[in-house]
Amino acid sequence: MAKKKGNRLLIGLECTETGMRSYITQKNRINTTDKVELMKYNKKLKKHTLHKEVLRLK
Repeated sequence: MAKKKGNRLLIGLECTETGMRSYITQKNRINTTDKVELMKYNKKLKKHTLHKEVLRLK
């Protein structure tokens, strides 16, 4: 059975302060055309920091 390509993309998130890429999430390519920016926890700094979308995975 063939798989249908959906509207969801896997993206990687990178911390703006340390440059660590520690989170992977999904986004809908139709509803969210801009790059994603989320406040996520950074283990190295032990606080919440801004993470931006940097790469698309399979």
